[in-house]
Amino acid sequence: MRVLPIDQRYVLDILMKLLHTPSPSGYTDRVVHVVCEELKRLGVPFELTRLGAIRATVRGAARAPARAIVSHLDTLGAQVKALKPNGRLEVVPVGHWNARFAEGARVTLFTDGGSHRGSLLPLKASGHTFGPEVDSQPSAWNNLELRLDEPLGGIEDLMKLGIYVGDFVAVDANPELSDNGFINSRHLDDKAGVAVALGTLKALHDTRPTLPSDVYFLFTILEEVGVGASAVLPDTVAEMVAIDNGTTAPGQNSAEYGATIAMADSSGPFDYHLTRRLLLLCKEFGIAHQRDVFRYYRSDIAAALQAGHDLRTALVCFGIDGSHGWERIHWNALESLIGLLSVYVQSGAMFQREREALGPQDGFPIQPQ
Repeated sequence: MRVLPIDQRYVLDILMKLLHTPSPSGYTDRVVHVVCEELKRLGVPFELTRLGAIRATVRGAARAPARAIVSHLDTLGAQVKALKPNGRLEVVPVGHWNARFAEGARVTLFTDGGSHRGSLLPLKASGHTFGPEVDSQPSAWNNLELRLDEPLGGIEDLMKLGIYVGDFVAVDANPELSDNGFINSRHLDDKAGVAVALGTLKALHDTRPTLPSDVYFLFTILEEVGVGASAVLPDTVAEMVAIDNGTTAPGQNSAEYGATIAMADSSGPFDYHLTRRLLLLCKEFGIAHQRDVFRYYRSDIAAALQAGHDLRTALVCFGIDGSHGWERIHWNALESLIGLLSVYVQSGAMFQREREALGPQDGFPIQPQ
């Protein structure tokens, strides 16, 4: 068992491709096709749920107990709430993000028959007109409007373009890679996690190690609105590791370097034994890491557990500064996560008794006293 070689150019290229593919929750078909085509290139068989969540399968020596690695394809965005008499659009957020990060964003509006470019602006956007009121107006979604780059004078003009309430708005990612390893962009949550998953699959594809049991790579499409990995898990999975962002902010222990192992989030603690397995792998293979607990956070795991799946869960994170806004990460964190996941999938399942959903007391672990 070893840390597998990582194709950095591949990981960064696929990350850029994902960031340039709009995918707000509820409008994810395009990014699903992007990932499906990538899985085909890597020779990884996969299946789709009715809504488009992806389950890719890497076969191991045994079918069970299987493991799963999950990341989500959907991002934050917006929807049209109302057509306004001034020819602009009222919008509401898709997912939980603050209106201050929407102000000034360049966006694409998707209608039933096409798309239009525009900008999200405060109602009082011109300092030459409103003076100090530009600074004193509150930052709130009901204080924003979408200005489309079209000749529009009122509601009738909007309707002629085929614009309706409920149309989706995708926010430009505007990614930027720095020579020193920093990556700035919107939607790194969780396009960076998807790139980590695909980077791990690329490492498995290039080296072909024998895995002790099946590993499923799951890509969900509704995590930002709370659905997550609720309907894509096979019954043989006993352990699931989610890849998502860890917030580097005051009061948090996450970092933009190394792997962050989450011990708990707002839905409760992660599995004691699985988190310690990941921590031990980090120590054994010299992977920089830290632990953290998140107060205002939930992931694909919460949705899976709430849907009734009985399995051990863990969350591994790339440290992200400015989460759900102008986000920043560092390549070192992505590299660390791929290294960790590459040895995790080569390691055996923790408890063979978990081949079946129910079993005897024999083989059930005990936590230290």
